[in-house]
Amino acid sequence: MKLLLTDSGIINQSITDALVDLLGKPIAEAGALYVPTAIYAKPIGAEMAYRTISGQEPRSPMTELGWKSVGVLELTALPSLDRELWMPKVREADVLLVGGGDPLYLHYWMEQSGLAELLPSLDVVYVGLSAGSMVMTPRIGASFVGWTPPGGGDDSTLGLVDFAIFPHLDYPGMDNTMAEAETWAADLPIQAYAIDNQTALKVVDGTVEVVSEGHWRLFDA
Repeated sequence: MKLLLTDSGIINQSITDALVDLLGKPIAEAGALYVPTAIYAKPIGAEMAYRTISGQEPRSPMTELGWKSVGVLELTALPSLDRELWMPKVREADVLLVGGGDPLYLHYWMEQSGLAELLPSLDVVYVGLSAGSMVMTPRIGASFVGWTPPGGGDDSTLGLVDFAIFPHLDYPGMDNTMAEAETWAADLPIQAYAIDNQTALKVVDGTVEVVSEGHWRLFDA
């Protein structure tokens, strides 16, 4: 599995080029599955899910890139279905587009649905946006904990990469400043990246490449 962990989707030419490189073919020849699940744990979840699925969210483009096909994979529905109904579609996809929202809610439903177990064996490009990127890390940090699973829990997530991500760096109207990122990173025992909306992390075989037309910072463990 190849990863493109973004802050705000395929927002600029450098990130688009990185995606095409990972796919090994043009976007117009690739089939995508979009996962909106994380956004439902936010107050604007229903409206945002519609906008992103229908390609009407220009601040975080993912589904509207001209894919050969786009399907929707709703993780909360999967536990009630036989795996034979959805697993072949996941294996056939060229790319999984995993949207933003609450990373712990997304993590919970990745585990409950069986997708988390399946991910490491997939020959697919995984594109995360915000929470969709953070869920691949070992921990999100206490400051990003919002929704908590039944029975409680901590800030742990999938751990398919060995670093943490602080998204939306210096985004207008948010408190995600570099000073906040420094405080966040100081509480984590792993390397961590703070990235803005023009930045993504391209990960192939454990090697990380920063793709950016904006600004970012790497914090050592």
